[in-house]
Amino acid sequence: MPRDSNGDRATRTGRRPGQSGARETILAAARTRFAEAGFDKTSIRAVAADAGVDPALVHHYFGTKQQLFAAVVDLPIDPEATLRKIDAAPLDRLGETILGSVVAIWDSPAGPGVVAAVRSILAGGDMALARTFVLDVVLERVRLRIATPDDDGRARVSLVATQMIGVLVARKIIEVEPLASMPLPDLLAAVGPTLQRYLTGEIDLATP
Repeated sequence: MPRDSNGDRATRTGRRPGQSGARETILAAARTRFAEAGFDKTSIRAVAADAGVDPALVHHYFGTKQQLFAAVVDLPIDPEATLRKIDAAPLDRLGETILGSVVAIWDSPAGPGVVAAVRSILAGGDMALARTFVLDVVLERVRLRIATPDDDGRARVSLVATQMIGVLVARKIIEVEPLASMPLPDLLAAVGPTLQRYLTGEIDLATP
């Protein structure tokens, strides 16, 4: 910690706009806060307080909370653009749209960076961040769309997550053929209906 002119430790003011290393401090604070509180319960103001900076500095470096989370998990893309496509999809085409939008990213020039980020999260054992990304960032808006008074949709989006993770691992990490080189239209035709059934179809869920 910095010392004052008398050699004593300086008291942190809670605001360090522009200070060298502030970006890294914000990222470290955000990583801890997201892992402990989840995406929904984390605010820019809380991250700023943890990092000892003004909230405006967090916005300056990272923009929105979504973009801050993307920086924490080192994604080379802003997930908001993909989520907007999913938001705009008709309810009866959600499964196909989710799969198509995500696989298109994996197969794009940004794909290796996305896969590397996933590998890093899994290898680092940061399961809390992985769960937050999949359930709170990627699928929460979908869950809210499909939720009903009798079904909050949590089991449904969890099933979607298992399918998406399986496709990612098989297609991009261990490269199981013919899935690894399957054209996107064929993949959508094969897997899309399963995702749609998970989201809006009849599934037998035991009630607690």
